[in-house]
Amino acid sequence: MKKLEDSYLRHLPAIYQEEEFLARFLMIFEDALSPVEHILENIHLYFDPLMAPESFLLWLASWIDLVLDENWSIEKRRQLIKAGAELYRWRGTRRGLKDYLKIYTGVEPEITEHFGVEDKGPHHFEVVVRMLDPKALDERLVRRVINAEKPAHTTYDLTIETID
Repeated sequence: MKKLEDSYLRHLPAIYQEEEFLARFLMIFEDALSPVEHILENIHLYFDPLMAPESFLLWLASWIDLVLDENWSIEKRRQLIKAGAELYRWRGTRRGLKDYLKIYTGVEPEITEHFGVEDKGPHHFEVVVRMLDPKALDERLVRRVINAEKPAHTTYDLTIETID
């Protein structure tokens, strides 16, 4: 039989704490509810993207309007969610796009904004990603990130280069 301090009996008046039948009856509820109690005792871990169960990450990402790609490693998804609030704060800016792409690619991209008509017009920018192995990077996903994070009225060119 469980110790009194570990049992629901401890919440009852002293007169009932000696009842063996009542102790066994309450054990049914203790066994059924102990998984829920365990989750509630550790609920703070569910809100930390570095500690949360993998199945919980999609829900955490939805809080800050992030779309996670199933092709990304679990570490990249966790890192993105952790940085998500800050990324959201800078969404639509050069800094925000640069930080997001750095998380995804692992390298810092070069972003050049153009303001004059002679440089493909205003509201145009160029993104250059230099990597050791550019084939390891999915260009389609990089474009998806850029399209999701850039201001709607802007256009861009993407170049993925090999580091020599």
